[in-house]
Amino acid sequence: MTITGEIHSRSHVAVILGTRPEAIKLFPVIAALRERPDFRVTVIATAQHREMLDQVLAMADIVPDHDLGVMRPGQSLDALSARLIEGIGAVLDAERPDRVFVQGDTATAMCGALAAYYRQIPVAHVEAGLRSHNIYHPWPEEVNRKIVGSIADLHFAPTERAAEALRRENIAPSAIHVTGNSVIDAVLHTRARVEADPSLAGAIQPVLDRYADKRIVLVTTHRRENFGQGLDHILQAVAALARRPDTACVLPVHLNPNVRAVVEDRLSETASVALVDPLDYPNFTWLLAHADLVLTDSGGVQEEAPAFGKPVLVMRETTERPEGIEAGTALLVGTDQRRILREASRLLDSDAAHRRMSRAHNPFGDGTTGRAIAAILSETVQIAAVAL
Repeated sequence: MTITGEIHSRSHVAVILGTRPEAIKLFPVIAALRERPDFRVTVIATAQHREMLDQVLAMADIVPDHDLGVMRPGQSLDALSARLIEGIGAVLDAERPDRVFVQGDTATAMCGALAAYYRQIPVAHVEAGLRSHNIYHPWPEEVNRKIVGSIADLHFAPTERAAEALRRENIAPSAIHVTGNSVIDAVLHTRARVEADPSLAGAIQPVLDRYADKRIVLVTTHRRENFGQGLDHILQAVAALARRPDTACVLPVHLNPNVRAVVEDRLSETASVALVDPLDYPNFTWLLAHADLVLTDSGGVQEEAPAFGKPVLVMRETTERPEGIEAGTALLVGTDQRRILREASRLLDSDAAHRRMSRAHNPFGDGTTGRAIAAILSETVQIAAVAL
C-alpha cells in the first residue's frame, strides 16, 4: 500500500455472506464501510439461503458483485462445504481483496474464512467469540465459529463475555474489539423504515389485525438439533398455548422441508395459530415489535427481541448468548413442552413477571455497531500502512 502525504489507496474489502442472518447482520457493516472513502467493498453472496437472503439484500439495497448460487436440493453439509470453498476461492483469486469479512457461524462463514486463509488474506470476524462449549449444540455452528476464530486476525465481539471467551482461547487482546451486535443496528433501522412506510409490513399486518384482541406469541423454530422429538415437543406446547382464549401464536415457517412438513402436519388445523411463509425483514421486524412474547430456538432472535422489550423463551438446551439469560431478557427452557407451556403462561398471566423481562437491559448493543467496526478497520489499515 502506498502513502502520499496523508492520502493512501483504498483498501479492498470482500464481504462474504450467504444466509438471511448474515445479510441482516452485515448490511449495517457494509453500509458503514461504504460511507468511508478509504474502502472499496465487494459483496460475495453464496446464496446458501436463496429466497430468504434475497429478501434482505433487496431491503438493504445491496446488489452482490458475485452470486455463487451454491444451494442444491438435499445436499449434504460436506457437499455444500466443498462447493463453497471452491466457489469462494475462485472469486478471491479474481478479486484479490486486501481483507475478507465473514459473520457468525454458518457454512459460508467457515468456508469463506478457510478460502481466505488458503490465500493468506486476513479475515475479520463479525459476532466473534460466541461459545456454547458443546460441539453438537448448536450443530454444526459451534465448530464453524471456532474454526473462523482460529483464522481471523480481527475479532469483533458483541459483548465482553464473548471477548473473554476469545481471550481464554489465547487470541491476542489487541485483536479483540467489543462493538455490540450489528443486529441491533439492523432491527432499529428496519423498524424506523416501516414506521415511515407501513406498506413495507403489508404481509403481516392482516394477521395482526385478525388477532387484535389477543396476546401475540411469536414462534420461530428451525434448529437442526431440535429435529425429531424436540420439534414435536415445541409444537405441542404451541398448540396448547393457542388454546388459551386470550392468545394467538404466529409462526413463520422455515423453508427447510424437515421443519415445514412437520409444522404444517401438527398445526395447520389448529385454531388461533397462524402459519405464515417466511417473512422478509421489515414484516418480521413489525411482527416482533407487536408481539407480547417470543418463543424461539434461533440465535439472532434472542438478540433482536430485547431491543423492543420482548421477553424471550429460548427453546434450546444451551445458548451461546448467555448474556440475555444473565440480563433477564431471556430464559432458557429447552424443548420440554410442559416447561415451555408453564413459563409462557406465567409471562402471559403475570404483568409483574412480564415487566421484569421486558424492562431488563439489552446487553447486545445500541445500534452503532456497524460504524464502530468501520472505524476500527480504518484505524487498523492506517496503522499497517504507516508501519510499511
